[in-house]
Amino acid sequence: MKQDIVDIHKEIVESGKRGDSKAHQELYDLYAKAMFNICCRMMGDQAEAEDMLQEAFIEAFTNLDSFRYQSTFGAWLKRIVVNRCINQIKKRKIDMVFSDQVVDYEHEEERIINDDQIEYDVKRVYSAIEKLPEGYRVIFNLYMLEGYDHVEIAEIMGISESTSKSQYMRAKRKIKELLLLN
Repeated sequence: MKQDIVDIHKEIVESGKRGDSKAHQELYDLYAKAMFNICCRMMGDQAEAEDMLQEAFIEAFTNLDSFRYQSTFGAWLKRIVVNRCINQIKKRKIDMVFSDQVVDYEHEEERIINDDQIEYDVKRVYSAIEKLPEGYRVIFNLYMLEGYDHVEIAEIMGISESTSKSQYMRAKRKIKELLLLN
């Protein structure tokens, strides 16, 4: 039998399940900033990120009764946020840049990591990420910043695992190009 996860905000969540609007506000206050950052990275647009954040919290509060402490509340909410963003991106029918070109991932990864060994400040890296084509940006964010693996990304995005890997590698290469230009 799987053991429940200990959630430090269990009392607040339980109050929220009972419909306590103050508990909802407290959960929002605790998690909004982190979830907004995810939305911004995924959507690449602040106004859209704000919309996704609000929709995700509405969905979370509407479905709070289904939360069973099999993960932390934050992890459960993050999944809702990411799925909300991905669904919105899919609605736009983004044109992801896919290629049939085969990439040797092991050597490509090594080349990118060992190339120049330049350090960049966080603001410049995030700025470069924002300039990526949407398909690259989404996969890069899911893999590098949100911690999904390529199997999960492939499932979420409806693409193959190798496509996820190649898009991630291309995103890294493009980020590096952008950083070297500035």
